[in-house]
Amino acid sequence: MAAEIVNPRSESEADRTGQEGGAEPLDSFDPAFALHRGGKMAVQATVPIRDKDDLSLAYTPGVARVCTAIAEQPDLVNDYTWKSSVVAVVTDGTAVLGLGDIGPEASLPVMEGKAILFKQFGGVDAVPIALACTDVDEIIETVVRLAPSFGGVNLEDISAPRCFEIERRLQERLDIPVFHDDQHGTAVVTLAALRNAARLSGRSIAELRAVISGAGAAGVAIARMLVEAGIGDVAVSDRKGVVSADREDLTDVKRELAGFTNKAGLTGSLDDALSGADVFIGVSGGTVPEAAVASMAKGAFVFAMANPTPEIHPEVAHRYAAVVATGRSDFPNQINNVLAFPGIFAGALQVRASRITEGMKLAAAEALAGVVGDDLAADYVIPSPFDERVAPAVTAAVAAAARAEGVARR
Repeated sequence: MAAEIVNPRSESEADRTGQEGGAEPLDSFDPAFALHRGGKMAVQATVPIRDKDDLSLAYTPGVARVCTAIAEQPDLVNDYTWKSSVVAVVTDGTAVLGLGDIGPEASLPVMEGKAILFKQFGGVDAVPIALACTDVDEIIETVVRLAPSFGGVNLEDISAPRCFEIERRLQERLDIPVFHDDQHGTAVVTLAALRNAARLSGRSIAELRAVISGAGAAGVAIARMLVEAGIGDVAVSDRKGVVSADREDLTDVKRELAGFTNKAGLTGSLDDALSGADVFIGVSGGTVPEAAVASMAKGAFVFAMANPTPEIHPEVAHRYAAVVATGRSDFPNQINNVLAFPGIFAGALQVRASRITEGMKLAAAEALAGVVGDDLAADYVIPSPFDERVAPAVTAAVAAAARAEGVARR
């Protein structure tokens, strides 16, 4: 019989288990497994249960009075339960990080991680929910039935193009914010970094022509947000080349994309589109030839955001680009969604927004860009996730935008 594979929590446990029969430590000691053992989350009460009086108030019979009040006035659920301050983090495990379709159980560590980032960086409670279904209708119906328990829904790691339909239909059916972070969180942070890169170079984003590699969830959302923000022009490339209206192989999503991008009418390959471009944004993996980056306009911006391997190595990109950003923490200018989603949801929940509008996302990007002040530099166009100014700035901007757009309910 094969030996049991275990992963110890510490070096001493690694030594001990290695000496015991029938156990074989995994990689001697792996700190990632050590941190994850037992899960990364727990439920903690906000009220103490010290005696029978506390018990009678927190549960029966006292709880019945609260239930009755909510039944008579349903909106009170936001005042007397956790609903108004908690988000569901929902996945089907079909597009997890760089791992792909790994299923609900294997996705749970990522969802737990997302939930604790909500709490750590935005003060928002979140619950990971991994669904054992991939059918669009089933996912939508399940989330609709779960929605009474939550103040918002963060969709996570759901494959394209299903993610677009799931988000759209849930937004139509629910009166709470529904937000696919893989799309919009990435777009918000990208726009913030691009605004600051443009500011550093003394230009407006209206003067820039951008090329996006990748027409999936992130690429489509980034393109839409750049257009909303007033970019000069943006073209998107998929595996078959530039997404243009004359292509006959476009999906519905890409056909819509072609309708609001590529004003110049570019065709051909990604490399062709990059010639003379001001901005490259990579969200699809794969590689971009050095020659293609070299063909971009002088003072270009290269956002090579694929993980774990950027489309072009930052050191190579720096030979031709004025500003380089990646999705990695070991290089300057990390485009990290944690800069956006905690504050976006915190702001939306603060005012009980019924949805997250384009204006709220644009406000989040503007606020995030504004955290970088006079210390703006080529290697600092986006703040660190650990900058304590980030979440409050984004939260306040999103809440104000929700009120201005009429979706706030308090």
